[in-house]
Amino acid sequence: MNNEVIITCAVTGAGDTFGKHPGLPVTPKQIAEAALEAARAGAAVAHIHVRDPETGKFSREPRYYREVVERIRSSNTDVIINLTAGMGGDFELGEHDPKIAGPNTDLIGPMERLVHVEELLPEICTLDCGTLNFGDGNLIYISTPAYLRAGAKRIQELGVKPELEVFDTGHLWFCKQLLAEGLLDAPPLFQFCLGIPWGAPADTISMKAMADNVPPGAVWAGFGIGRSQMPMVAQAVLLGGNVRVGLEDNLYLEKGVLASNGQLVEKAAKIINLLGARVLSPAEARTKLGLKAR
Repeated sequence: MNNEVIITCAVTGAGDTFGKHPGLPVTPKQIAEAALEAARAGAAVAHIHVRDPETGKFSREPRYYREVVERIRSSNTDVIINLTAGMGGDFELGEHDPKIAGPNTDLIGPMERLVHVEELLPEICTLDCGTLNFGDGNLIYISTPAYLRAGAKRIQELGVKPELEVFDTGHLWFCKQLLAEGLLDAPPLFQFCLGIPWGAPADTISMKAMADNVPPGAVWAGFGIGRSQMPMVAQAVLLGGNVRVGLEDNLYLEKGVLASNGQLVEKAAKIINLLGARVLSPAEARTKLGLKAR
C-alpha cells in the first residue's frame, strides 16, 4: 500500500466530451481555472490538454498552452504543471483505401509533438509509450519505438520529467528498454491508463500486472475511465501507486450527477484518507518525483 499519495487531475482531455458536460473546461482561461480549482481541492499535479475555444475540439495550438501556463504560473496557487505531448499521433485508415488518411487523422513527428513543451518547459510532460488500436473504428494511435526514443531523448535534454503513459503491458516493456538505454532519468514515472479501448482493461488483474513489472525505484500512478475511476483510485493506493482523476477520464461524481474537477479530487482524497493514507502537497510530490527546480 502507498501511504503518501500524489493526486493528478486531468482537467479536460481531448476526447469527444464537448457538449456532454456544460462545465467542461474549453477556453484557456477555463482550463487554467480548472487546474487551480483542482489544486485547491488537493491535486498536486494538473494534467493539461487544450481545446479550440470555438469548437471545443482538441487542439495542438501553442498559444493556447501558453495562455493556460501563464495563467497558472501567475496565480498564487502551487501546482505541478503536466502538459500532454501525446497529440499528433492519430491515423485513421481511409474507408476505401487504407493508404489514404481518413478525416480524423492528425499525425505529426516526435519533435513537432514537443513544440509547446520546448517553449514552456513544464515540470512534467507525457510520453505515450506505444501504438494502440483506439476505439472501434479505423483509428490508430501511432507512437513507434523510433519516435519514442527521439521524444524521450529530447525531453531528457530539456530537463522535463516524462510521465510514461502506459496503455498495455507491451508499452511498459518498452519503457523499461528506454530506461536501460539511458533515455530516462531516475526515478521513472509511469501512468497506467486503463479502460481505454483497446488497451488494458480497468481491473485489478491488469493494474497489478503492471505494478508488479515496474523497475525498482519507479513511481507509478494508475486510473480507470468512466465509472471505474473511483474504484481504480482505491486499487492504485492498495497496490502501492498514486492516482489520477478528472473530467478527461470521467464526467460524473455519481450516477446522473455531473462533476467538477474539484469535486472529483475531493472524492479521491476522501477515499485515500479512508484507506489510512494521506495526500501529498505539490512540494512533497516534487521531492518524491525528483523534479528539477524551475
